Amino acid sequence: MTTLFTDIKELIQVEDYPKKMVSGKNMKILPTLKNAFLLIENNSIKDFGEMKNWNNQKVDKTIDVTGKIILPTWCDSHTHIVYAGNREQEFVDRINGLSYEEIANRGGGILNSAKKLQETSEEDLYQQSARRVEEVMKLGTGAVEIKSGYGLTKEAELKMLRVIKKLNQNYPITIKATFLGAHAIPSEYKNNKSAYLDIVINKILPEVANENLAEFIDIFCEKGYFDIEDTKKLLAAAKNYGLKPKIHVNQFNAFGGVQVGVKFKAISVDHLEEMRDEDIEILKGSKTMPVALPSCSYYLGIPYSPARKMIDAGLPIALATDYNPGSTPSGNMNFVVSTACIKMKMTPEEAINAATINGAYAMGLENSHGSICKGKKASFIITKEIPSYGFIPYSFGNHQIEQVYIEGKRI
Repeated sequence: MTTLFTDIKELIQVEDYPKKMVSGKNMKILPTLKNAFLLIENNSIKDFGEMKNWNNQKVDKTIDVTGKIILPTWCDSHTHIVYAGNREQEFVDRINGLSYEEIANRGGGILNSAKKLQETSEEDLYQQSARRVEEVMKLGTGAVEIKSGYGLTKEAELKMLRVIKKLNQNYPITIKATFLGAHAIPSEYKNNKSAYLDIVINKILPEVANENLAEFIDIFCEKGYFDIEDTKKLLAAAKNYGLKPKIHVNQFNAFGGVQVGVKFKAISVDHLEEMRDEDIEILKGSKTMPVALPSCSYYLGIPYSPARKMIDAGLPIALATDYNPGSTPSGNMNFVVSTACIKMKMTPEEAINAATINGAYAMGLENSHGSICKGKKASFIITKEIPSYGFIPYSFGNHQIEQVYIEGKRI
């Protein structure tokens, strides 16, 4: 089945050969074609170019998109979409003056979500999570990473990962799974963190690998959670099972987590609200993608990742939602792109690069997602009739999406 999209006002993020990522000053370059066509065959991109070069070959279906822009679907490389219930009471508590740490110390936060998830059946958890996956697809996300980490027991962690696997099987969106058993310390191990970490490494990790339930390993490297030595221990163990690191670092404190990530060849280091000069320096020349989560900063009222400083230093950066029940109950990548421009002083070109090609890299998907390129997945957004791609972040309260295609299927 071939489908031709004609008279595209502007075709965004085009490339003849897949690039891994864009960095530094190159993030301001967004390759586009005006008055273009896009040809897809089944679930892949077959051809694209300027309308004047279209050869009038026979196709099964033609769609006129005059006045509209086409760009690749968003690649959201950091989410916690699989969770049970919600934490709206903590939202109210925060308004009334309690900090994130105070809520956690009262049994809220991650432990609250873990208790709910442990009590939720696998089918119920799947249904709740499926609704969120459907929601983000409609908002233009065509590839997403989902973490475990709200289980904190062997049974519950494996339940989460099985749900993630089932979601990937049942929806056209590409889903990458991350094992985040070291997300928090269960209350029964409050005074014996090492015992819980041993369970994660020796009891849960082997099962995750044996059942092929995750590609990535993650840990919340943060004061009050897991320290540098914990992080090294877990990543070393995960390496034996072939799991690649994607780690939470520098959310509230910077104390060496980025350095550990680079040492263990992490595909990404995520959060980075607190960044020191030495953190930026260690990332230079590495293959580790810095990932910023601006809607988490917005929601919690904490600093934003210093994207301007990082990009000006020559680094790449990716953008993701951090969709989760406690600190970012939203999977709207359109809002993320807008917030990056408004609060992090990224240009529209930088933000779109960060949310497409660099987001794909942060999931190991740079050869199949993140750009308009022959052979890549036919996953793209068709906008409403808008004046330019800069209008997407400009209109921060209203997404400008008219249609979404994921792997050739209209959503």
